[in-house]
Amino acid sequence: MTALTLSTSGAATLRADALVVGVAKGAGSKSGALVVAPGAEAVDKAFDGKLATVLVTLGASGAEGEVTKLPAPSGLKAPVVIAVGLGPAPAKGDAYDAEALRRAAGSAARALKGSKKAGFALPTESAEDAGAIAEGALLGAYAFTAYQGGENKLAPKGAKSDAKLPLAEIALLGAKPRDKAFKAAAERAVAVTEEINRARDLINTPPNDLYPESFAAVATAVGKEHGVKVQVLDEKALVKGGFGGLLGVGQGSTHGPRLVKLSYTHPKAEKTLALVGKGITYDSGGISLKPAGHNETMKCDMSGAAAVFAAVVSASRLGLRVNVTGWLALAENMPSGNATRPGDVLRMYSGKTVEVLNTDAEGRLVLADALTRASEEKPDAIVDVATLTGAMVLALGNRTFGVMANDDAFRTSIHEIAQEVGEASWPMPLPADLRKGMDSPTADIANMGERMGGGLVAGLFLQEFVGEGIAWAHLDIAGPAFHEGAPYGYTPKGGTGSAVRTLVRLAERTADGDLG
Repeated sequence: MTALTLSTSGAATLRADALVVGVAKGAGSKSGALVVAPGAEAVDKAFDGKLATVLVTLGASGAEGEVTKLPAPSGLKAPVVIAVGLGPAPAKGDAYDAEALRRAAGSAARALKGSKKAGFALPTESAEDAGAIAEGALLGAYAFTAYQGGENKLAPKGAKSDAKLPLAEIALLGAKPRDKAFKAAAERAVAVTEEINRARDLINTPPNDLYPESFAAVATAVGKEHGVKVQVLDEKALVKGGFGGLLGVGQGSTHGPRLVKLSYTHPKAEKTLALVGKGITYDSGGISLKPAGHNETMKCDMSGAAAVFAAVVSASRLGLRVNVTGWLALAENMPSGNATRPGDVLRMYSGKTVEVLNTDAEGRLVLADALTRASEEKPDAIVDVATLTGAMVLALGNRTFGVMANDDAFRTSIHEIAQEVGEASWPMPLPADLRKGMDSPTADIANMGERMGGGLVAGLFLQEFVGEGIAWAHLDIAGPAFHEGAPYGYTPKGGTGSAVRTLVRLAERTADGDLG
């Protein structure tokens, strides 16, 4: 686990493997178009004021995420300087954008894999800047190595991993370690990023090791450690309670479904926020089997549940004055002689009947049961998170999640919060005319509707199971939850922990009386 310190050392005197400085694109500079960002003054001085010129000679442009390594001059204790691009320099008098700092720190941390210690001398004018840099560096330093070499329980005894370990220690320079606001920002960054990285671990864990029962066991252990009450409903309890959606999806697997309730309460809380996460630990599509080439990453179909889990634990670690309840709807969707068939009708926990036209539209079935159960406790708001539809990926791409809601103001609030914390999102409608496509001649509703606008149809289905008078939002994170390309910024290959930061900031706003 990467450590974070607020260092009292200056950039010139810090003993570390490397120093990280920021550079940006800025017209009119002597070096052509490269500007050395604030925080790097001592490093620039060690280069006789020619750091930008040297970097331009090496081909640096200041583009976002660009990393340039160069040997340090004799005036610095660290042997290497890493210049990371921040993108366009802000206008005079303006500060660097928090997301630019976050991504730059993440790029630098990834480049420092295998190093013991690095000093980050990026622009730190405020506690918010320090928090963003800390978040980016800690997220960028992430690596999933549990199944490589000597760390693999199944590997030959004595085998060693070739994987480099993450950067061991991050020292933030210029962050005022004695200032309460800076200390709080750093502590928040550590708590939230540790839980995001825990969510990433869960998403990346192969499905032969992560299934509903084992996920529930992890939730129970972590909840006990961090003061979160955990209740697990197993198959017997689900049958007794009439959770037909969870049971219908999970009945084709040898690993039975679970509904996990996480409860964080604060004695002075005035509001309650319920979070519901889709937790399909592996999605084969069931009898409506996915085509070849679409199965390999389906361990990530529990990313919504991982995000909810991380958010609830983060709220507890931060001691927020809000009650946060998490509902993890866990099942494995498999084809077998016991599996639900297209044409079957399920009686949901709400009492409504659903005709299953496609068993690969299973996420909405487990979420429906959890939404109904969450609604019974009459929270002030419910937010569900799910890798729900390929249609949302077609609409918004791989880096942006869709936001739907039964209240326009709440949807706008969620979208603004996501922008604030650096998570790309976009508000989406719930057109009433699409509801008719889910009419069933056999049941109260079908789990499929019109093909066009499929992401919106899924949202309309979920809305049917939200309690009356409760503000509700649905985040479809199918695009950004799992990254298959090359890492960038603080985003690794594999599980990303998408939506955790949005949920945590929503909990913070709710604690402050600003639910939206």
